[in-house]
Amino acid sequence: MTSNRPYLLRAIYDWISDNNLTPYMLVDATRNGVRVPTHVIKNGQVVLNLAMRAVANLDLGNEWISFQARFSGVSHSIQIPIPAVLALYAQENGQGMMFPADEDGGDPPSNAPPSAPEPSTDGDKPKRGGSHLRVVK
Repeated sequence: MTSNRPYLLRAIYDWISDNNLTPYMLVDATRNGVRVPTHVIKNGQVVLNLAMRAVANLDLGNEWISFQARFSGVSHSIQIPIPAVLALYAQENGQGMMFPADEDGGDPPSNAPPSAPEPSTDGDKPKRGGSHLRVVK
């Protein structure tokens, strides 16, 4: 069977957005295929704001998540292989879902999304404090 992760990501994203909250995605930036500006990576991870006001051309595909976003006023094409997503949660209350890190750190999916021109979008990634996520045993 195929991974259920992309389906869960789309469902959680819709749920967060439908409740007028801000979807944030935690990504393992050390994974092969992750394409984000290096200056936003902290401790091998990056938190990305996926709100419609913060990104353009969002594509939550089965193997890749891709979109355009602005960092420090500069537009970037962002590409995240689905296995690199560690969590998707609402910034305001921390509700969402964490995903296990896949044991196979393998290569990114072979059908990489095409690079698109980088249109300008409104709004930079908002500043935020520490993560609202916590480990539950």
